[in-house]
Amino acid sequence: MAGIPSTSAPPKSSPTASPNPFAAPRTSPGSVGGQPSYLVPLSVLTTLFFMWGGLTSLNDVLIPHLKGIFALSYARAMAVQLTFFGTYGVMSIPAGSFVKKIGFKKGIIVGLAGAALGCLMFYPAATAQSFWLFMPALFVLATGIVILQVAANPFVAVLGKPETASSRLTLTQAFNSLATWAFPTFIGPIILAVAGLSAAELAKLTPEARHAQEASAVQLPYVGLALALGLLSLIVWRSKLPKIDTDSADGTNSANLLPDRGSAWKYRHLVWGAVGIFMYVGAEVAIGSLLVNYFKEPYILGLAEDKGSKLMAKYWLCAMIGRFVGSLFTLRKFNPGKVLAAHAVIASLLVVTSVLTTGWTAVLTIVAVGLLNSIMFPTIFTLAIDGLGRHTEQGSGILCAAIIGGAAIPFLQGLFADAAGLHISFILPAVCYVYIAWYGLKGHAVDARAKAAS
Repeated sequence: MAGIPSTSAPPKSSPTASPNPFAAPRTSPGSVGGQPSYLVPLSVLTTLFFMWGGLTSLNDVLIPHLKGIFALSYARAMAVQLTFFGTYGVMSIPAGSFVKKIGFKKGIIVGLAGAALGCLMFYPAATAQSFWLFMPALFVLATGIVILQVAANPFVAVLGKPETASSRLTLTQAFNSLATWAFPTFIGPIILAVAGLSAAELAKLTPEARHAQEASAVQLPYVGLALALGLLSLIVWRSKLPKIDTDSADGTNSANLLPDRGSAWKYRHLVWGAVGIFMYVGAEVAIGSLLVNYFKEPYILGLAEDKGSKLMAKYWLCAMIGRFVGSLFTLRKFNPGKVLAAHAVIASLLVVTSVLTTGWTAVLTIVAVGLLNSIMFPTIFTLAIDGLGRHTEQGSGILCAAIIGGAAIPFLQGLFADAAGLHISFILPAVCYVYIAWYGLKGHAVDARAKAAS
């Protein structure tokens, strides 16, 4: 089945049923042939995935830009990701309560406004030429994206059949990956324009001219993105998105509903799934964050930052291709846990191969990891909340908080790179993929096996 999954009407919820965000909404924006039509809301939501994917990927361009301007170590440069993804750990659970209180649509609008404000804060930070002033801007930007994530992920999940939730979430994330390729490809060279100048060209610039060029390289793209986010918030405000009432959704629709244990924390497959999200996001971000510097190393390709950013974008392009393939084929034909495990094993082997080689072999193997990353987040997410019933919302919040792995693991790899060298530091993501492989094979099924044995 191609395109957006079909959305035949699911069973009506009972008044006493426990909440389940994977049930269909009680109201819909329209219908086709008597069936709910979610094309318009899914299109709007897909645009949100595109925007936050692009904004997140620009960190991979911002890191080498700031590292060059301020002569930072790898560990200090990773403060960008530490701040950005650390926000998930701090703000995800409060954002979940906030979105539940004001609703999905208003939550999305607030998230877009917060992200726009964060982009605008880059202007004074760049003007002041202060590395640490970028951190509050990143925190505000990330807070907006956290609210968008908390609101949009369950929204996508409920807009259709529960059994197609994983492939549907993978499909929207394919457009997220499209942005992670497009933004570094088209906006990255603007930000890295100064880094790409030769020593002779830099010598011709006065300190004031270089200062102005370095500032404008960041200011213009982020002000433009702030305007785009503002426009998108107006579109969402004017859009007729369905009103979702998760408190009245039917949690008994799942054939794998587990016994109620009083809290999501008491389900091992959820907790180990959160560790899986931590490992996955950490590995993906750590690799992407260091690719421009990796390609610059003389034993790899010796590319300048602006050229390296274009090659780095291929890593995210691979993720986009893999997500389309996963959404439309592999996740529909094969067991999701086994697909996840296979992807993780191959990803780990590719990273190890890159560490043990140089030149184009090292480049092609590390870039190909993006293809394997493609289905990991949505697959881990759906496996981890399977059968939680009324605890699904709490479980989703726990999983979003685990995205803090995108702060911790890149920072650890930065320390590793400073101490032992950039090349060998990529062993850390390889270890993360080993855990994900275990979760796909065994970890996600522990509670299901316990239920079967009881």
